[in-house]
Amino acid sequence: MVFLHSMIIAEGVPIFSALQRFYGIGPNIASRICAKLTIYRTAKLGELSQKQLTQVQQELSKLTIENDLHKSIVDNITRLKEMGTYRGRRHAMGLPVRGQGTRTQAKTAKKLNRVERSFAGARRQG
Repeated sequence: MVFLHSMIIAEGVPIFSALQRFYGIGPNIASRICAKLTIYRTAKLGELSQKQLTQVQQELSKLTIENDLHKSIVDNITRLKEMGTYRGRRHAMGLPVRGQGTRTQAKTAKKLNRVERSFAGARRQG
């Protein structure tokens, strides 16, 4: 087992697919990291030297991945909501954000993702 950037990965896994297990790293970034460090994509994690593993760790620490990426995405969505933009309102209502139609396919989302709205003049039950 190899410990890479707070994740334990088996030694028999190729480096290319091991890098893609991190949230925010796809095939493009994984191949760039392999090319930059001159590591074959099919090389197994167990075959890498300690020096190569530390180089991979350093490259991963430069990227915004895993929890940092999740946090930045959530922060961006809350910023859109606070500003009151169209996209922020669509996020808040659980509707499609990027211009998709809502006539047929989003009916399920409209039913399931209802926002509980409280009205200022409504009477409180209690």
